[in-house]
Amino acid sequence: MRESLRKKIRDVCDVKIRQKGLTVGLSFYAFFANKNDDPELLMEAAEWWIRTHKLNHFEKAEKIKKMIEELG
Repeated sequence: MRESLRKKIRDVCDVKIRQKGLTVGLSFYAFFANKNDDPELLMEAAEWWIRTHKLNHFEKAEKIKKMIEELG
């Protein structure tokens, strides 16, 4: 996964946790605007979320952030 996507995921998770607490859930769509302006990046996130890790549609932001941090 490219570094720019990892950073975006970490940043979004941080904001969501700060706003709603440690139990907040999110989907990979949370990392993108409603306008699909970067389909390659969206598919990269979807591949990581769905095929690689077989995550549920909604997962805890804290869990996702930890997984991303473990990537490096």
